[in-house]
Amino acid sequence: MQYIPVSYIDPVFRPPSEANSLILQVTNGCSWNKCTYCDMYTQPQKRFSVKPEEDVKKEIEWFSRHYSGIQRVFLADGDVVALPAKRLLTILDTIREYLPEVTRVASYCSPRNVTRKTDEELRALRAAGLKQVYVGAESGDDYVLKCINKGETHQSTVDALNRLADAGIRRSVMIINGVGGTRFSEQHALNSALLANKTQPEFLAALVLNLPHGEERFQKGYNGQFIKMNQHERFKEIRQFVGALELKSTIFRSDHASNQLVLRGTLGKDKERLLQEIDLAIEHPEQAHLRPEWIRPF
Repeated sequence: MQYIPVSYIDPVFRPPSEANSLILQVTNGCSWNKCTYCDMYTQPQKRFSVKPEEDVKKEIEWFSRHYSGIQRVFLADGDVVALPAKRLLTILDTIREYLPEVTRVASYCSPRNVTRKTDEELRALRAAGLKQVYVGAESGDDYVLKCINKGETHQSTVDALNRLADAGIRRSVMIINGVGGTRFSEQHALNSALLANKTQPEFLAALVLNLPHGEERFQKGYNGQFIKMNQHERFKEIRQFVGALELKSTIFRSDHASNQLVLRGTLGKDKERLLQEIDLAIEHPEQAHLRPEWIRPF
């Protein structure tokens, strides 16, 4: 049996748009891993750790010998940008050396770890091939961010996203529909839109809150004030969010597996069409071509 020097610690997550990318797991778990809405890295084996540099290099070399035509690489797990810039640059340089056909390297990225990089380091990462990052902003509202224990503020996220833009790194920003519940829905929607307006991300996505392991941990963050939204309320919230967006050229998607109402467009040129589609779902859901519940895994 052939020895394959490639290892993964399951589960491994990646954004939907990275479906055709080579997944290199250079860290395990999430460097923060305290968000109350997230159960992705709570298993014992997913405690944050860093794969030895030599092991990562061997894996890249192995892929170069056994696969051709690799054009995209996604660096997993939860936030590879937690690594020091020097370590990241070594990985990116190795990818360029052994996988010369790669045109884009991407990763998840939290604002706090952008803060720990200098502008010069961010530009160097972009020059070495890190062209896109996925930032789970989740909300632009400070109270909601505190309740979900995100470890960020509205301003820290804005600052990080703008510094990434200045370095030439594309940003795909995620907001969670329903994360503030009914009580904090309006401030969540409006402040999340404000965050997007201030940063003008290249990509913006709205997912739906999913708590597959129950609400107990999540409710503790809100001190019992969280009231889960129903479908109609979530549609009204996404309507308020999209209505407040003032974007010039952002690709918007609300087509994650968690979304019952699928929305796709470019903001701002498609804003009115998207609002019409949302209004139809609010007023006449039977005509809105919603995903059947049995299709959605959440």
